[in-house]
Amino acid sequence: MSETAALEQLSQLCHGNLTLRREGEKVIAVSAANAGLKKLPESIGEIESLQDLDLYHNRLTDVPVSLWNLAELRVLNLADNLIAFVPDAIANLKNLHTLDLGHNRLRSLPKSFGELIALSRFLYLSNNQLSSLPRSFGNLDQLRYLNLTDNQFTELPEFIGNLHSLRELRLYNNQLATLPESFGNLTDLRELYLRDNQLTSLPDSFGNLTNVTMLELRNNRLTSLPESMRGMKSLRHLDLRNNPLKQLPEWIAELPQLEKLDLRWVRLPIPPWIIELEARGCTVYY
Repeated sequence: MSETAALEQLSQLCHGNLTLRREGEKVIAVSAANAGLKKLPESIGEIESLQDLDLYHNRLTDVPVSLWNLAELRVLNLADNLIAFVPDAIANLKNLHTLDLGHNRLRSLPKSFGELIALSRFLYLSNNQLSSLPRSFGNLDQLRYLNLTDNQFTELPEFIGNLHSLRELRLYNNQLATLPESFGNLTDLRELYLRDNQLTSLPDSFGNLTNVTMLELRNNRLTSLPESMRGMKSLRHLDLRNNPLKQLPEWIAELPQLEKLDLRWVRLPIPPWIIELEARGCTVYY
């Protein structure tokens, strides 16, 4: 089947709700978002020049085998569907730099997932039912943004520390009780979101995250903060809301870039150094 026929087939399934972008004679982008799709034609694999495929917010439970052979794909958006399984063949997408599988029904990822070595920009896996990651996931060392929110993780593997290019990591709304010591290897992190977990402590290596500017820890079970965190000199926003902290360490006042400190529902007397923080322009909520 020709590419033209494949596009016509897809258009019919979308009831015409299809947008194309061309580069010369080649179709490089296809959007069938919000099109009510329940299935894709096997012929989608005929659009060999495709670089960007947007299938957001449909009713897909799976995709044709031929999709995993679209070797030129850079961006694939399968978010907000009903997909429960991704095959090992996803590893064929060697040029993929952005992948959105959020808001599906995934319970696991294929063992080959870490072979997506071009993944460097965005990986969304939020709002699934994931509780573990395949060992190969640690090979994604070029990835800059990772979203694992709203899943069922109770722990993270040590190899999470291999993702040393991460700039933003979102892990909120899981069931994490601890973080591995290797977490401190994520030294390029700028933003870290850990709210709404069950963390009772943070690893000593946490203080190695010296480039983090935004740290969200609200709604956990932290009773203390590691002394090493005094080295997080880039912190601008620190959210400690609703943690059963036994004391507020004075080194918080020594964080030179701190602009906002949120202590609401931390049931402790407010120490005098809070006044000094406010005097220098830091916004403190308590």
